Amino acid sequence: MFYYLDGTVAEILPYLAVIDCGGVGYACKTTNNTLAVLKKGQRKKLYTYLNVAENVFELYGFATQSELNSFRLLIGVSGVGPKAALAILSSGTPETLAMSIVTGDEKALTAAPGVGKKIAQRIILELKDKMSKESAGGLDFSGNRGAPAPAVFGNKAMEAAQALAVLGYSSQEVSVALKGLDMDQPLEEIVRQGLKRMATP
Repeated sequence: MFYYLDGTVAEILPYLAVIDCGGVGYACKTTNNTLAVLKKGQRKKLYTYLNVAENVFELYGFATQSELNSFRLLIGVSGVGPKAALAILSSGTPETLAMSIVTGDEKALTAAPGVGKKIAQRIILELKDKMSKESAGGLDFSGNRGAPAPAVFGNKAMEAAQALAVLGYSSQEVSVALKGLDMDQPLEEIVRQGLKRMATP
């Protein structure tokens, strides 16, 4: 129903931002990461998710599409509701979430308030299953050289591709995002740069 809201930041409260669009204030539940980039009185665009259930009509807003993608994936895991998803994304970033899924790092997830070991294990298991099979092959990270990436880069490139696939990006988007990146960097930095590329129009 709502793809994004583009308006003036009217209020900033814990886990909540109010965006004024044409005189209507939309209350968006959100993460600490999104709140950190908002300033009252300034214009901002938030990518939104509308949660509709029995006696529930809640709007969630995020500063980046990566964070929105992560939120959608998390609430798609059985036993993970919007509150837990916000807690996880407030204690980390989309790239750290992706890294924790790929590496099976339960501790990174249980650092979020209210997220126990069983939920963390379920998130890792279910989201690993959702990884695009296409991310394991057919990707070209060679930039404009027209040659395949050296074998030494293969594993790290594949891990980065898997991390981006966890966040809901297609194999084509992942290939474009990672093409030509320096694979000597730490894996998390590769993923961060890939996300930055996809967020740039």
